[in-house]
Amino acid sequence: MPYSARMQKGHLYSMYFAPRGNERMADTGMQIAQQYLSPFDKIIGLVGQSGSGKSMLIKGMFPGLELTNDDEGVNVRPLPLLNVDDTGFYTPHTYHLDIRFESAFMQMHELADAILYAVGKGKRVIVEHFDLVYPLLGRNAHLLMGIGEEIIITRPTLFGPKPKDITDIVFDSLYSRLQVHSAEDICQFFLHKKGIEAHMFENNDVRRGFILSFQDKPEVDLVDLESKINGFIRDDVEISFADDHHIYIGEELRPCSAPRLHVGTSGRIGKLTLLKDLLQEPITDRWLLVGIVGDVEDVNDLNRITVRT
Repeated sequence: MPYSARMQKGHLYSMYFAPRGNERMADTGMQIAQQYLSPFDKIIGLVGQSGSGKSMLIKGMFPGLELTNDDEGVNVRPLPLLNVDDTGFYTPHTYHLDIRFESAFMQMHELADAILYAVGKGKRVIVEHFDLVYPLLGRNAHLLMGIGEEIIITRPTLFGPKPKDITDIVFDSLYSRLQVHSAEDICQFFLHKKGIEAHMFENNDVRRGFILSFQDKPEVDLVDLESKINGFIRDDVEISFADDHHIYIGEELRPCSAPRLHVGTSGRIGKLTLLKDLLQEPITDRWLLVGIVGDVEDVNDLNRITVRT
C-alpha cells in the first residue's frame, strides 16, 4: 500500500467551519487538498445543497480544473467525461461533473457508467451531488466531503460513512450558515454607518456565529448595536443578490464576498446576540466582536463537540 494511503488509513473524519466568502472557501479547499488528498484517490465526492460552496471548494483543491457547471453560465459541452481517451498524450487526468445539473440531460445510469469507465482507465473524477449517483455506482468515494454550516472530510470504508450520513448533517446545518452570514452583513451594515469599514477588521468564524477581529479596539456601543440589528431583523427587510460582489440590504447596495449565501429577509435570522464586551485574543492581542444567532449560554463552550453515546 502506498505511503500516502497508509498514512490516512485510520482517518475517520475531520471538520472545518465552512467559510462565508469565495476567497476563504478556495483557501480552505487548498488546505484540504494538501492535508487529505492522495494521488491514488480516483473518486472525490461532494455533497451539499446548491449554493453551499462546493464548486469554489473544488477550485481551491484543483486550481485550473475546468468545471462543467461554470457559475458564469458557460457550461462545458459535450461533457468531457463522456469522451475519455486513454490513448492520447494530452488526455486529461481529472474530470468534473455536477450530477444534479447533468441529470437534466442524461440518465443517471449513463453518468454512473461514465464515472466507472473513467476510473477504470486510471482517471480521477470529481463528483458534485455524489449522493444522487451513489446508489448506481456500487462503490463509495475515496474522499467524501460535505458542506453545510461546516465542511466534513471523511475517507469512507466498507463500514461507512455513506453519503446519506453526511447529507443528513450538512443539509440541516446549511440554513444556520445562511442566517449567520446575513446577520454578519447586517452587523457590518450598521458598523459602516458608524464609520467602521471592512478594511478595519478581519472576518472569522465561531459555531452559530461570526467574529469581527480588530487590531485596534473600536469605539462601539455593543448594546446599542445589538438593539439596532434586532430591530432591523424584526422589520423583516429583504436581502437580495445584486452581483458576484454585492447584495441589496433593503434598497442599499452593499459589498459581500458570498452574495448567494443569504436568507431572503432579515426576519428569517430570528435573533442576534452580541457579546456585550469585546474579547481580547491572548495570542494576537486582537479585539474580537462576536455575534451569535440565537442565545448564548456559555461563551467558552460555543465550539463544543457533541459526542453521541
